[in-house]
Amino acid sequence: MITAVLVIALIGFVAAITLALADKFLSVKEDPRIGMVTAELPGANCGGCGFAGCGDYARAIVAGTAPNGACPVGGDAAAQKIAKILGVEASATEKRVALVKCCGDRTEAIRVGDYNGICDCNVAASTAGGDKGCRYGCLGYGACAAVCPKNAISVVDGLAKIEKRLCVGCGKCVSVCPRRIIELVPASATIHVLCNNPVRGPEVRKVCGVGCMGCRLCEKHSGGKEAGHFVFDGFLAKVNYENPPTDEQIAQKCPAKCISIDALSSSGH
Repeated sequence: MITAVLVIALIGFVAAITLALADKFLSVKEDPRIGMVTAELPGANCGGCGFAGCGDYARAIVAGTAPNGACPVGGDAAAQKIAKILGVEASATEKRVALVKCCGDRTEAIRVGDYNGICDCNVAASTAGGDKGCRYGCLGYGACAAVCPKNAISVVDGLAKIEKRLCVGCGKCVSVCPRRIIELVPASATIHVLCNNPVRGPEVRKVCGVGCMGCRLCEKHSGGKEAGHFVFDGFLAKVNYENPPTDEQIAQKCPAKCISIDALSSSGH
């Protein structure tokens, strides 16, 4: 009995010494600036910066592998505080907000059936693709609204709408949407094409009264192809947000009425 107790005590003593030595010689000391930078981030862990959370982003900033200023929630205020900690200048980044590239509500978009399942876009999409005739349009079951940390998204008449003043550009809604119709765009942009259907106009018209027809009138009235304000994906017009149009008369020229002026206003689309 005594021998067994002595053996166990010896093993415990040796293990303790080994752990103490390992802690002293093998441990990796964390840069104290990581904790300081993390403290200045909002703690939303939204992933809008491209990292898993605020802690990972803070480590990347300190390591020099990520730019300071990529946090959409903290914005310039957090970037300036972090810059002081690191002794560098904050990167100038433009705020981005989410845009739902669809304006086909229940009045304009054809429904091909009655969905009575779980009120979630991903579940609806996995059930024969959902009940909306347009396979590129908003399903309207609120998956994006459910993950929005700022309650900036509401569903009105079967269409998700985003309140610009509340959106922090975290991108959670972008990743959860099964139709991939939500995009982060510059907050300063005021002209948007609210459609995501790239097929020919006649096919679009069969399923939606406000879908883009690819007529290129928006391009024509914004200075032509050379001006570069619009790009085309098949028959779908898209705003070139690196060189966006500014003439708001373009919206009136669109025969489909899918070009919106400041679609991200406080009243939604």
